Amino acid sequence: MRKLIFLSAALLGLGLASCTKSNTSSTAHVTVKLTDGPGPYDAVILSIKSVVVVTANGEHTLAVGGGPIDILRFRLGKDTLLAEQDIPAGTIQQVRLVLNSTGNRVVVNGVSYDLNTPSGQTSGVKLNVHDNLTAGIAYTLHLDFDAGQSIVTTGNGKYILKPVIRAIADAVSGALTGTVTPMASYPKVYAIAGTDTVGTVADATGKFYFPGLSAGTYSVKFMPVSPYAVKTISNVVVTTGTVKDMGAVTITQ
Repeated sequence: MRKLIFLSAALLGLGLASCTKSNTSSTAHVTVKLTDGPGPYDAVILSIKSVVVVTANGEHTLAVGGGPIDILRFRLGKDTLLAEQDIPAGTIQQVRLVLNSTGNRVVVNGVSYDLNTPSGQTSGVKLNVHDNLTAGIAYTLHLDFDAGQSIVTTGNGKYILKPVIRAIADAVSGALTGTVTPMASYPKVYAIAGTDTVGTVADATGKFYFPGLSAGTYSVKFMPVSPYAVKTISNVVVTTGTVKDMGAVTITQ
């Protein structure tokens, strides 16, 4: 699993970040990116309307901004951002890439031709994906487009788009949680890695939660109300794609 940092409602920065209310999130943050394999064309231009992610909790439409994209610009490890959104956690059952009815073209030897894309204009190009989205974890969904196999020529010189796309969901962050006792200590909680600090507040049940943390080793500092004493737990390891549960943390006077 590749890892990047996901900036959630608790902003990661230098020094102490502002405290925010603890939230046992039931969503995962999904970023959709498009990359391409080579094809014998000058350009393959797609006008993408949306990406639909289908889970057991229903369909979730991620709008795609900007104009048409020449996908041949994104080869050899390069990619482009299509959309991003929080969606309910669970297993992805399908991803659909929905194209606009106009603006899809292929350029061959300097000549531009319309791409006929009937399936992508309505329900969308269907991609079967069976990756699980864990609450509080950020994911990058890579759509790997194979231009060489996706464009078919007809006998009358027309071009038809029959997309061959592989979808891969990679976790790019981890999360941290736990429960403070007694609840009366009502501490502010900080996850500290070097000079970066994320802050939150335990809720009425003592639960604290840090979604979207980059993988690494943290010191978790509890700053309770008086007369309870400050407590720090070191060497708390957060791993990409997992939620680290610290269990019950007892604050003493």
